Amino acid sequence: MRRFLIDTDTASDDAVAILMALRTPGIQVEAITIVAGNVDVDQGAKNALNTVELCGMETPVYKGLAKPLLRPHVDARFFHGEDGMGGLNLPAPKRQPQPKHAVEAIVEAVRSAPGEITLVTLGPLSNIATALLREPAIAKQVKEVYVMGGAANVVGNITPAAEYNIWCDPEAARIVFHFGMPILMVGWEHCLGPSLLDEGDMRRMRALGTPYADFALDCNRNALKVCREWLGLSGLTLPDPVAMAVALDRSVCTQAEKKYADVETIGELTRGETVVDRFGVLQKEANIEVCFAVDAVKFKEMLFGRVS
Repeated sequence: MRRFLIDTDTASDDAVAILMALRTPGIQVEAITIVAGNVDVDQGAKNALNTVELCGMETPVYKGLAKPLLRPHVDARFFHGEDGMGGLNLPAPKRQPQPKHAVEAIVEAVRSAPGEITLVTLGPLSNIATALLREPAIAKQVKEVYVMGGAANVVGNITPAAEYNIWCDPEAARIVFHFGMPILMVGWEHCLGPSLLDEGDMRRMRALGTPYADFALDCNRNALKVCREWLGLSGLTLPDPVAMAVALDRSVCTQAEKKYADVETIGELTRGETVVDRFGVLQKEANIEVCFAVDAVKFKEMLFGRVS
């Protein structure tokens, strides 16, 4: 049994990623911690609790930082809808978030089970950076970390240079990248191309006729509209599910290399850019592992299997 802790700013694609983890045999999701990002922490917690409830689970949800470390919070409701879930306006969940703060929950989970917790981050890294600054030892105690964030090939979805999660709190991302954790960065670019959910994929998913498949499509209806009208794409991007697929089955990432990577925090045009030194021109020691390619067919088969 693998033990996961998911840190997320739960909106539409995050919810699908959470669902995938909760519905994967052999995975125990110990906790879901919420950070400000796509939506505020209250809405993010509600969305996570609704997703847990849909899956028939009782995974605890903890609310964390309500803003980035040094900046005001800029949400992504324009992309995910006012509720972060495509305007589904789901009813209040039956359960409430736990009273403990998410940062405390992260520290306690890792410290109490050294070498056992797989951390999957689907939002800005504010909670994780704060947990590391509070308890530096957990950097060596966590088993592995999968970060959905950045773009190794500088393909941004909030600016031309940056992916939203890193752009939202670049200072936190820089702290996390340089803290010595065993990180695999799965960038936003991996939800494009053959990983994009096209019309045929969406018809296939709808035809499954399950509440999970309907949920996955319905909560992403605003995201699909924005993908088409704003990004000019022919389908739906699902970056968090791609990253979760890699976390669930490492073979979904078909090319990964250890590289030196940093985060731009002050650039006028490049705030939040993940600067990956692919060819080692800086001659600095690698600090994270970077996913450079994924198996889109394997990702989609995993996605369809989890919503069946």
